[in-house]
Amino acid sequence: MLSDVEQLIEIDPWRIVQSGFRADRQRVYESLFSLGNGHFGGRGNHEETYSGDSLQGNYLAGVFYPDPTRVGWWKNGYPDYFAKVLNAADWTPIHISVDGIPLDLATAEIHEFRRVVDMRTAELTRTFRATVPDGATVEVEAVRFVSLVRRHVGAIRYRITPVDADASLTVSVQVDGDVVNEDSNYDEGFWDEVSTSASDGRGVVVSRTKATTWEVEFNAATAMTFDVRRDGEALDLADLGVRHERRERFVEAIVEVAADRGQSVEVTKFAANVTSRDAPAQQLETRCHDELDAAVAAGFDQLRTEHRDAWARKWETSDVVIEGDPAAQQGIRFNIFQLNSTFTGDDPDLNIGPKGFTGEKYGGVTYWDTEAFCLPFYLATSDQEVSKNLLRYRHRQLDAAIANAAKLGFSGGAALFPMVTVNGHECHNEWEITFEEIHRNGAIAFAIFNYLRHTGDEAYLLEGGLDVLVAISRFWVQRVSWSDPKQAWVMLGVTGPNEYENNVDNNWYTSLMARWTLRYTADAIDRARQLAPDDASAILDRLEVDETAERERWSDVAERLHLPEDPERGVFLQQSNYLEKELLTVDDLDPSDRPLNQNWSWDRILRSCFIKQADVLQGLWVFEDRYELATIERNFDFYEPRTVHESSLSPSVHAVLAVRLGRLQKAHEMMLRTARLDLDNVNNDTDDGCHTTSMAGTWIATVLGFGGMRVIDGALHLDPTLAPGWTELRFQIRFRGAWLSVSATASAVAIENHSGDPAEVRVAGAVHQIAAGSSVVVDR
Repeated sequence: MLSDVEQLIEIDPWRIVQSGFRADRQRVYESLFSLGNGHFGGRGNHEETYSGDSLQGNYLAGVFYPDPTRVGWWKNGYPDYFAKVLNAADWTPIHISVDGIPLDLATAEIHEFRRVVDMRTAELTRTFRATVPDGATVEVEAVRFVSLVRRHVGAIRYRITPVDADASLTVSVQVDGDVVNEDSNYDEGFWDEVSTSASDGRGVVVSRTKATTWEVEFNAATAMTFDVRRDGEALDLADLGVRHERRERFVEAIVEVAADRGQSVEVTKFAANVTSRDAPAQQLETRCHDELDAAVAAGFDQLRTEHRDAWARKWETSDVVIEGDPAAQQGIRFNIFQLNSTFTGDDPDLNIGPKGFTGEKYGGVTYWDTEAFCLPFYLATSDQEVSKNLLRYRHRQLDAAIANAAKLGFSGGAALFPMVTVNGHECHNEWEITFEEIHRNGAIAFAIFNYLRHTGDEAYLLEGGLDVLVAISRFWVQRVSWSDPKQAWVMLGVTGPNEYENNVDNNWYTSLMARWTLRYTADAIDRARQLAPDDASAILDRLEVDETAERERWSDVAERLHLPEDPERGVFLQQSNYLEKELLTVDDLDPSDRPLNQNWSWDRILRSCFIKQADVLQGLWVFEDRYELATIERNFDFYEPRTVHESSLSPSVHAVLAVRLGRLQKAHEMMLRTARLDLDNVNNDTDDGCHTTSMAGTWIATVLGFGGMRVIDGALHLDPTLAPGWTELRFQIRFRGAWLSVSATASAVAIENHSGDPAEVRVAGAVHQIAAGSSVVVDR
């Protein structure tokens, strides 16, 4: 466990467990108990009424609203709106009254409370015993899941039992579409009603996003139905006298059920969410009912079984086992669980929001986190098509990226991919991010290279890769300026990964990525010509690439681009003027100053030497195999003591480099920080959602760090190292059609090839051929 953190959950290898009710941490727990299936999902809100502080959240992937930008001073190039993934109709409510008194955990006397997510099966279970004010005591067990097999379907089994007296139970099963996003710029709701209907215990709410001046509109339909059993015996809703209520964007079906003391009443609720991304608006309600009918026909038990089987297959190829460190084990499984809940990779128009389905901060939209941190996880643990769809997402938005660049004055097909987006258009309205944090272009270019070297799918260059690389390279050569004093190209007015420095010159990481992209684009063109000369020529003609003039310019900028260094210290400079700052370390800070972003003015932060997250070290990690160990060590020793790690993306990079340097205690500290960032609410900000994209950093720290996994020149390398206290590390890798299981102990590394083709792996530099269906053990 990390020191100086509050233990919110029990340590368990496969479960997230809250024992005891805590209203003061309700929002944190709602985040931790979120569920999703890549297409919709939501927070771990209570099914019954809860009048206490809560962030209700149910989110539909790819459905957003163009919330008009709100800034004090408009600047040319600002986006018109901030796209926000919408808080959509809540399908989960099952409100209960006991003898006319609402069952509300904010007002009831709670005797026992337990909330559990079983990560193996992606099921949320709550059990509690409570007494309503001046009334009866009941026991409740509620089980919920969001089907991984049927992407529109969710189901709940809710059982309530009076324990001290007979009781009359009023059960209200609802769809509540009267919801808002807490981060609405103008405190307005984003949905208008299309229709509501309710009959025979079934209800549906159909909504449309509010009209705007932009051509962005979505429709969504949420339908529910339910059945009731008493002590296992099915009750006819008509006999119970079901009645229905409707208001704007809200429907409910209400039944009264008498229950003797000790007699259980069980409500099974089925729901379906369908959007205009799935069906035309005029067919939406019909499609929603069809999905619901199919779920009801299958029944709760079958839905649950197929869902569990699908998750078992997920874990088979993505699980990581850490023996000897229960806190790290729980942490990495939680992180993998949320990643697999957020993105399934079956739709190239979907991506990975920083909060996934756990909250709405950051708008739920796509950042550079996807390419820089998430892609390696999906490359190694999922089918090739999953990571390929992440590349397709950017290619499909290339025209918008070219339009983004044009707004800023770039021309000739130059592309600046957005820092924040849903549909390809920039929607971030902080100038130092929108205009200057341009290193995201480098991450997107590197993702193409990373995908190709891992999968061997070089044909992707002809399917979209060249289009993106050429457009990004055209941006880089227009973004630089010629410096006569330096006799070099310089990159002025940028913000690097360290957002605690804005509007600096020659950020080393940004310039490094630009130089690499220009060289790689030329190499990619040559490789495409070797693969398919006619197809490559057709692509270059379509892009109007002047192979003589443009490639000469790319080469010249790459060769003469200024990357600042300090020869005396032997380190790369984060930016040209970094050494002019007062070079304090984190140890010089008063603990009361931390975190800086909550205690210092922004002016003070920008003038300080303190670093939010890996910057120079980010570049050394990306191109780790190209730098000598001594170079990495000098830069690590210079920058890490000045890094406050106030970005959730920071610890993973430091963990990988620390392993490489043999700083295993530091690596373990960083790995544990990212693994348990949300479980322990380390940064005191889990209440508005988990840090989903940074969760991939836990996998990076573990598999690329302690596992020593690298892909160099198309070859898979492994060099595992155990953290202090670890007795064994096991993980899975998919590489070029092979599925490999790796087990590392202090004495040996065992690799099993589960695939039908042979695989080649380099362990600590030595080459090993592993036949299909066989294994190899390498003594250490």
